[in-house]
Amino acid sequence: MNIQTLSTTKVRDNISDIVDTVYNTGKSFVIGRRDNPEAVIIPFPKNFNPKLSEITNINAYSQSFSFLKKEPDIYSVSDLKEKYV
Repeated sequence: MNIQTLSTTKVRDNISDIVDTVYNTGKSFVIGRRDNPEAVIIPFPKNFNPKLSEITNINAYSQSFSFLKKEPDIYSVSDLKEKYV
């Protein structure tokens, strides 16, 4: 995983700095205990659309899935239409 994992103790002691880093850089952090990831801190969407659900806003605008840009496309639009329409 490419995201830095922080202990709950480190987060508790440095929450203000962590929130500033997430807000200013767009970097995300994982919070965990005993090397088990339990939560993620991600940037709040800057273009929040109240017509969409909160999770849709977060996924669409906070770059939650930006890692997929590096992944190759394994299906074409015609593949998807053929199978699912």
